[in-house]
Amino acid sequence: MNNKKLISLFVISFILPLALAMLVLKLDWLPGNTVNNGKFLTPEVKLSEWADIDPKPWSIGLVADESCTEICSAYRDQVKKLYIALGKNQSKVELVLLGEKGPAVEGFKNYALANDNLKPEVLYLIDHMGLIVFYYPLVSDLHRNQLTAKGLIKDLKKLLNYARSA
Repeated sequence: MNNKKLISLFVISFILPLALAMLVLKLDWLPGNTVNNGKFLTPEVKLSEWADIDPKPWSIGLVADESCTEICSAYRDQVKKLYIALGKNQSKVELVLLGEKGPAVEGFKNYALANDNLKPEVLYLIDHMGLIVFYYPLVSDLHRNQLTAKGLIKDLKKLLNYARSA
């Protein structure tokens, strides 16, 4: 091989992958699949004074209305069952009611919420710094909520497995 062929082969070996990468980005050929079941909360919400409740590494939050109806009670019961389903990971997760400082509910911590952007019929996955990472919408159909809870458990177990400090 002469020098010109060697140099051109060397240049092509760098330019071709770069050109292919640019083509993939321009034509939007990237896969759109994600492995998480929850949806990212946009815009980002960080709860101020979250450290005051002495949180565990992860928290499952439910917005509590002032007047809790039957459906609200059903959501709380489902969240408690979800917590039981965590098994050995229960020590790293806690349940939090987000909203007005109301009466204490067994198994839940209360956090006075100053943010009106959060919806009442949604589960929120919150990290130890108060950042709401994922949200999981709830519906009145209990079977669909069980599927949502299974997705939350999968996401939470992945996060706990990857966490180094937990």
